Amino acid sequence: MINKEELLHYIWKFRLYSHEDLLTTEGEPVEVIDPGISNSNAGPDFFNAKIKIGNKLWAGNIEIHRTSGEWKKHRHHTDKAYNSVILHIVENVNEEIYNEKGQKIPQLCISVSEKLRDNAEFLLFSNVNVPCLSSLPTISNGQMQSWLDALAIERLERKTNDIFQHLDRFNNSWDETFYVLLSRNFGFGLNSDEFERLALSLPYNYILKHADNLFQVEALFFGQAGMLEDETITDDYYIFLRKEYDFLRKKFTLKSLNNVLFKSLRVRPHGFPQLRIAELAAVVQHSGRLFSTVLETDDYEQIRLLFRVNTSEYWQTHYTFGKKSRKTPKYLGNNSLDIILINTVVPILFAYGKKNNMEKYCDRSIRILESVKPEQNRIVQDFKSAGIIPQNAFDTQALIQLRKVYCDQRKCLFCRIGHAILSH
Repeated sequence: MINKEELLHYIWKFRLYSHEDLLTTEGEPVEVIDPGISNSNAGPDFFNAKIKIGNKLWAGNIEIHRTSGEWKKHRHHTDKAYNSVILHIVENVNEEIYNEKGQKIPQLCISVSEKLRDNAEFLLFSNVNVPCLSSLPTISNGQMQSWLDALAIERLERKTNDIFQHLDRFNNSWDETFYVLLSRNFGFGLNSDEFERLALSLPYNYILKHADNLFQVEALFFGQAGMLEDETITDDYYIFLRKEYDFLRKKFTLKSLNNVLFKSLRVRPHGFPQLRIAELAAVVQHSGRLFSTVLETDDYEQIRLLFRVNTSEYWQTHYTFGKKSRKTPKYLGNNSLDIILINTVVPILFAYGKKNNMEKYCDRSIRILESVKPEQNRIVQDFKSAGIIPQNAFDTQALIQLRKVYCDQRKCLFCRIGHAILSH
């Protein structure tokens, strides 16, 4: 069963009660002018409420419980923080209550309808991934688009907070932060954590010291990834790469990662971690201070081209070390480029704009999302099956935020769709 107190909070906050039947336990009419501000910390449940009891106007705080007896059970009658409570809201009144000063607190009984409780229990506790899918067609286009717009910005804000943590770690170096974020996203989900560890083990300024030599940059990346320790591989490129890394390792006193960390099981050749590292090395080496270039480039198509860089000659005939294949250019395809734009370029521009109070970068990040085609994944497909058709990556980022933050965590009481269903 759902926690009734949680539902009472919800009903009070969104005024989902019969306004004509609001009476205190002593029969005085109650008019809610302002339900107050919800408080998730210690103290009363709602701050700064305004209500009218009879002919008297009250301003203060609201406390909510399932029964009157919980007031004493929670020791509110001995806590001065609750002397400001002007109304106690309950579903079951079983005794009178008093504050620490001995003053009697008015009580209001609000009932939870069976329909509202049943709907809430289904949304919060059903076994389906997105319990409201069948109800989505009842949500107006205007309501849905407004919520998607808010969700997309919410997702950007969350990513911005992550970027700010990196900034603190790197003494406000945007170059280093961008490099770590870019490296992480070259892991394309499966190896994202491993690629981030790789970048963290290899400071960006070490790469800049050898930015004029792709072979040395490759040696740094592959060596730090722990991929140059296989004695059975005998081709010249691998042997020379290992020798170069041995020199650079001593120069910078580096310690490599464990190669076993990188996953390649059931991965197509184009997604092998060795090839992805070669592509990352090519992008990082080719563009110099890449973040500065991204910052100065207003056209999103030109930004895409910054990441469409062919690998070195060896990798055009290899997907992994020691196994030759037919020669083909090796650079990021369109879908991969979109992922880099969505998860690297967009959030770093948004974060930079927020940090420096420069709205043009926030606007540019949103324009890029609106220019990129909708992402194709299981989350997006589920919503499309319910008639929610995204127009671009801005919409699909919103749907991902909706699923991961609200649906998966069952925060239906905080979701506009859940609210529309429950209030209806």
